Amino acid sequence: MALRLPTQLATPGKFHHHHHRTKIHSALSWRRTLAPDAAHLSSHSSPSISPSSTGRCCVVKCTAETAGAVNLAPGTPLRPTSILVVGATGTLGRQVVRRALDEGYDVRCLVRPRPSPADFLRDWGATVVNADLSKPETIPATLVGIHTIIDCATGRPEEPIKKVDWEGKVALIQCAKAMGIQKYVFFSIHNCDKHPEVPLMEIKYCTEKFIQDSGLTHIIIRLCGFMQGLIGQYAVPILEEKSVWGTDAPTRIAYMDTQDIARLTFIALRNEEINGKLLTFAGPRAWTSQEVITLCERLAGQDANVTTVPVSVLRLTRQVTRFFEWTNDVADRLTFSEVLTSDIVFSVPMTETYTLLGVDSKDIVTLEKYLQDYFTNILKKLKDLKAQSKQTDIYF
Repeated sequence: MALRLPTQLATPGKFHHHHHRTKIHSALSWRRTLAPDAAHLSSHSSPSISPSSTGRCCVVKCTAETAGAVNLAPGTPLRPTSILVVGATGTLGRQVVRRALDEGYDVRCLVRPRPSPADFLRDWGATVVNADLSKPETIPATLVGIHTIIDCATGRPEEPIKKVDWEGKVALIQCAKAMGIQKYVFFSIHNCDKHPEVPLMEIKYCTEKFIQDSGLTHIIIRLCGFMQGLIGQYAVPILEEKSVWGTDAPTRIAYMDTQDIARLTFIALRNEEINGKLLTFAGPRAWTSQEVITLCERLAGQDANVTTVPVSVLRLTRQVTRFFEWTNDVADRLTFSEVLTSDIVFSVPMTETYTLLGVDSKDIVTLEKYLQDYFTNILKKLKDLKAQSKQTDIYF
């Protein structure tokens, strides 16, 4: 009999850069000008699309300009514990907020105005401010009194990728520079520099370069994958006897618990020797999707109903959606999916990083332990709910 999980149990100078590579479907370029002697801040970010010289692909150009940006530092000394978390309601962002509060930081969360307020952040003890990266004029007020920005944000699936992940980030970085933010932590994607054909990965790489050349003290952290994402993708469908979607590709991903990512991030944040570095965080082992499904089946005690999507279908679907302007963003995300289902290993050796951070690898949660804890807890709760249901049954 299929189990339907109750809602409450679901897991919760001037700078020019022209980035050209062969075999690309899109490229990004930007221009940023900082004039420290001016007294007015204005920002502009606009995309343009034009055919390439070959006539076979489009060149996507993102331009960003800052005129008259004034670095407001030095001013009133800021406490290093005052941080702004951008993307605080996301899978990673909420763990960053929680860790920061546990470690005594004064946490402010930038959250887009929404019908359902992020009350859980306030309940934890954070301050919530409303702003929208796609509306640059809303950003400066949120940075007043902030020492460090931790940027966990990414666009929603229904949004154009460039709107938040490029244009919004450019505006945020420009404001951070102009207002004297002392440190900027940016989360990126592993191997983003190797896949210019994937818009999201190309944008992440361009944003890395933009931060590096902005003059901001920064830390860039590339991530491989979140363990939390596997709950909705595999664990819940298996328990509910629904279809589990997979591919026939041998991609291996070293998933990491977002709680570990948050913990390592704050260790890096406190280590001045890491300023300006690019780190990559990866879990203890890289897994294929089939290995993850097999592990979930064993822990759940039942077989999965697996529906396999050949990589060739993803490629064909992406090509078809390219013919229609209104499906370009769908095609972009399918390109990302195609990379994630190709013969690639999303992992790196972590020995050097652990040594740099002073972390013992034994303290990093393995996927087996993470999923075992999840299934143990969820099955116990389901058993308790079933027992309670029997106690309230009335027979006539």
